[in-house]
Amino acid sequence: MHPFAYHAASSADDAVRALASPAAAPLGGGTDLLVAMKGELARPDLLVDLRRIPGATDITLAPDGAARLGCAVRLADLATHPGVIERYAALAQAAASVGTPQLRNMGTIGGNLAQRPRCWYLRSGLPCAKNGGHDCLAASGENHYHALFTPGPCHAVHPSDPLVALTALEATVEIVGVDGPRECSLHALFDGAARNRHAETTLAAGEYVSAVRLPSTAAGGVQFYEKLMQRGAWDFATVSLAAHRRADGAVRMALGGVSLGPCRVSSSVEEDVATGGLDDDSMDALAERAMYDAVPLTHNGYKVWQAQALLRRAMQRLDPRS
Repeated sequence: MHPFAYHAASSADDAVRALASPAAAPLGGGTDLLVAMKGELARPDLLVDLRRIPGATDITLAPDGAARLGCAVRLADLATHPGVIERYAALAQAAASVGTPQLRNMGTIGGNLAQRPRCWYLRSGLPCAKNGGHDCLAASGENHYHALFTPGPCHAVHPSDPLVALTALEATVEIVGVDGPRECSLHALFDGAARNRHAETTLAAGEYVSAVRLPSTAAGGVQFYEKLMQRGAWDFATVSLAAHRRADGAVRMALGGVSLGPCRVSSSVEEDVATGGLDDDSMDALAERAMYDAVPLTHNGYKVWQAQALLRRAMQRLDPRS
């Protein structure tokens, strides 16, 4: 492993100063970063621990239903926090589905969003589009677990379960950098992830995700997260889905395991699902419409069928009559 120094940031300003170096990397639980370092995928000279920054480990629930989740909140805390379970069931379920109990007790929400793709070509150090090469090796190679939606050249998928739930709940992220704090959408955070040959996020040097924010509309209603895996447990999703019928009747749905960033289901499909009272043929048609733009690779066409099955189940559960 590449040698590195360690710094425990005492404040946001301290973290920004330490992260200003291009050879520095933010550290939460380290469950992905340290693995990436051992595999030479990451070679930071300095690890900046964010867990001691005031508010970094806090789950703050506002009376109006909004929430702020500090970047170092552990996934285990999201999965078991009574307020999160009551208000944001999809997020609690997604957090509970991550890896093993040991990983959930170490991994943080900020680190989970910022983790690198689990593509074996990238992780094996082969010259793929994100590792010094020109093309995505999975496009014509082993691609059973790769993306259905991508602007290319990379066909990897984002491995986060909470990202899918947060997309359906319309969360935003709070980012801290040299110019102070700013807030952006998840789509803006991952804009161009499949085209970016060096990273998946749009974070600039010295910036880090300081918190995740949930709007008041994310609380309550009918919401859930469902994950399909090759193994029965402790695995990444082949396809997953988070769905939310808000208190005002609006529907939001997102898919996981199909892209390298947030994948919100078409708003026209969501609007039709919100009307309720769908028969089997209508649900089949909407599920097909949601996957109309999918471009399966040689070995991952099964994901289209999995996604459609999850979408049909979600429509049944979101029906106000059920």
